Amino acid sequence: MNLVELAQRIRSYRLDRRTTLEELASRAGLTRSWLSKVENFRVTPSLPALGKIAAALEVTVAQLVEGLDQQPRLIVVRKHERKVVERDRSESNLTVYESLAHKRAHRVMDPFLLTLPAESARKVALAHEGEEFLMVQSGEVDFEYEGEVYSLRAGDCLYFDATAKHRLLNPYLRPAEVLCVFHEGNGR
Repeated sequence: MNLVELAQRIRSYRLDRRTTLEELASRAGLTRSWLSKVENFRVTPSLPALGKIAAALEVTVAQLVEGLDQQPRLIVVRKHERKVVERDRSESNLTVYESLAHKRAHRVMDPFLLTLPAESARKVALAHEGEEFLMVQSGEVDFEYEGEVYSLRAGDCLYFDATAKHRLLNPYLRPAEVLCVFHEGNGR
């Protein structure tokens, strides 16, 4: 099942009901912090936890996961069809995440175009499951990985184990765009 689509669906149901993370967490018997990680596709909820979330949202688990296992052989996402995904908004300092493959519900990779405003940085380095690939499309960025900082320009790429703490920073005077591809598994 696709974690990004599930996370967005949970968040969408919550917002449609004008419910805060705290309210939903309380109704579901979960912590706000954990639920935030689910909505930001940092953790995958277990089936029992998904059941609690669905009940708190007054929907069925089937409604939450409907269609997430369908896999067309080919999808086309036009530039105007990109889907902006909210991710760690309080931590990312206005970085915009555009999903580039949201039409394929069950996928092993999640490609995004990240737009980092000038003079911005995620507040803290974070880790998550899987592997990640980055390619700077325009501008310049710094990438912090386990405390070491790498300066990158347009055309530069990184491929790394995402279980180590990492973050993108744009201390420069111009915005930057970075192609980012997540892979939730370990690649083996």
